[in-house]
Amino acid sequence: MPLLPDWLLPGRPAPLGATWDGLGINFAVFSAHAARVELCLFDPSGRKEVARLDLPECTDEVWHGYLPEARPGLVYGYRAHGPYQPEQGHRFNPNKLLLDPYARQISGALRWSDALFGHRHGPGRTDLSFDRRDSAAAMPKGVVVDDVFNWGDDRPPNVPWDRTVIYETHLRGLTMRRDDLAPRERGTFAALASPPVIEHLLRLGVTAVELLPVQAFLQDRFLVERRLRNYWGYSPLSYFAPEPGYLASGGLDEIRVAIRRLHAAGIEVILDVVYNHTCEGDGLGPTLSWRGLDNASYYRLQPGEERRYIDETGCGNTVNLSHPRVLQMVMDSLRHWATAFHVDGFRFDLCSTLGREAHGFDPGSGFFDAIRQDPVLSRLKLIAEPWDLGPGGYQLGNHPPGFSEWNDRFRDGVRRFWRGDAGLRPDLAARLSGSGDLFERRRRRPWASVNFVAAHDGFTLEDLVSHEERHNEANGEGNRDGHGENFSANWGAEGATDDPDILSLRRRLKRAMLLTLFAAHGTPMLLGGDEFGRTQHGNNNAYCQDNETSWLDWSLAAAPEGRKLAAFVARLAALRRQHPTLRSPVFRHGVTEPLPGLPDTAWFDADGTLMTPERWNDPEGRVLQLRRAGAAEAGGVEVTLLLLNASERDRVATLPAPALAWVSVLDTTDPEAPGHPVAGATLRLAARSARLLVALPPLEDISG
Repeated sequence: MPLLPDWLLPGRPAPLGATWDGLGINFAVFSAHAARVELCLFDPSGRKEVARLDLPECTDEVWHGYLPEARPGLVYGYRAHGPYQPEQGHRFNPNKLLLDPYARQISGALRWSDALFGHRHGPGRTDLSFDRRDSAAAMPKGVVVDDVFNWGDDRPPNVPWDRTVIYETHLRGLTMRRDDLAPRERGTFAALASPPVIEHLLRLGVTAVELLPVQAFLQDRFLVERRLRNYWGYSPLSYFAPEPGYLASGGLDEIRVAIRRLHAAGIEVILDVVYNHTCEGDGLGPTLSWRGLDNASYYRLQPGEERRYIDETGCGNTVNLSHPRVLQMVMDSLRHWATAFHVDGFRFDLCSTLGREAHGFDPGSGFFDAIRQDPVLSRLKLIAEPWDLGPGGYQLGNHPPGFSEWNDRFRDGVRRFWRGDAGLRPDLAARLSGSGDLFERRRRRPWASVNFVAAHDGFTLEDLVSHEERHNEANGEGNRDGHGENFSANWGAEGATDDPDILSLRRRLKRAMLLTLFAAHGTPMLLGGDEFGRTQHGNNNAYCQDNETSWLDWSLAAAPEGRKLAAFVARLAALRRQHPTLRSPVFRHGVTEPLPGLPDTAWFDADGTLMTPERWNDPEGRVLQLRRAGAAEAGGVEVTLLLLNASERDRVATLPAPALAWVSVLDTTDPEAPGHPVAGATLRLAARSARLLVALPPLEDISG
């Protein structure tokens, strides 16, 4: 590395982080309680510390300094001096090298050592007494970067919410088993940008790919000791830097190239982000960054017992977004990903935590207010996971306008209906209607409900119809982890089977649930691999399975049944695009009539008569017809009819009046059948199956 000055100029307190201006680098880091902060410089390998320089100025609780002649590529960290008083919330220890919370790239991997802990930690001893061992050799370091990139004519696709189809997937798991990609690229952004992957997404009709966490995360010690890995990535080590293992080239432009190529294909990129907690864990966890810089500011601590952390996340700590500098860090991180990488949206893990103030969850919290008024972020797709583990943490439907929410009521209702549970028709009707009972307030739209049947957390769609019990033994927790109630059924055999009748039923149920998902108002989300029958062999909590349990098995996609199911999903997405009544941008209640005598929404029983309160309350009713009418894509009026039979026997359905020229465009018992006219006023609905009909125009004279 070039010879650098052994002193720092005062520099500026903004922006936070390490910023190269062409002549040198400005360093700025927040700490309200530190007495002194040192900038530590390392050789390019990150192994040798070559200088320690005091940040010479502190302005408004931001420590800052300027290093002339320094250039991008510089490897650095911090050491913070101050009181070590855990009982008062302070855990300063200058023996611990600290990662800059604003580091935009990371060099090296964390190597677990007892020296990483600010307190005495080791075999037979764990207490809060001060630890003097130096942690630098075990720590990853920050790298100064230059964010200049030629974006060319890149433009965000800006897909309207009512036309959005989300594909939730894991960046690494998506491509680790793709033989048509170079081994060094598998599991990286380079693979995401590859033509085979983009072509697959386009064939499916996907408009947005939602990636599990790609911000740098920690390999937790308890997993390393079990010879497992933190696969999902919900243990953030940095909010600005990507996970190094996800870059085949090692350079940040790999992410930009991937997003630019996806945008060119009309596909948006949404990132799953984890701002509710950090990887530093509870009061006995390591000191890696925030804890050593200003524990009392960055974390929510127990009042009067500040050595203990408030834990509303189940991960040992809770990030203190009530503090303005901590809130600024989150907002700066979001804007960084939105501007430096052109990300199109974010899914907020445990979003209820982000909305907590001193009195509890508040849809008018500082976080929500900040993001809703931000001229950049407020225009993106914002998705909340609307729960956490704290008191009053389940807040489905209570997030503010501008946010959509993962709707687990949709997931559970659809699963239970198709399992054949009693009394589910009223709930299913609400879910098919965009869950207006939850979201139709404050002028929110149906897209506020992100509908899904399966997600990364829980059974895959294949496992949902193949397992009644979880099988998480490989996680090393005695099969006690993961959801205990999955509203699943195995239909006669637990797990894999060769029984043709069971296999046929399972396939029919998967198709029925997928049709329900794509025909529901709201935003459909498909779990990656469900389109060709991916299985985790009953593991419903594969967070630590960085192996073939979790990776998408593309041989299934090439197999006959996998190809058929993927073609079925593509057909569903196409039908949703073609028929606006399947994706309404507003809530429909049957009070408007696109044509005289034909309301926009109507519900019928198997005999073709309108549903009444008595019928809705019949616990044994398992057949439901939903007729929708509205403006057609090409002008005029279209009418669709969704027929669902969750009973264990075939049923004859009488089509509702008035008689229309119906065409059966999809039948889950015969998914490859082309569309064909429906003869007569009745049709047979196979057991546990669904059908979609479309009325042929012209429709102007039906009232006569």
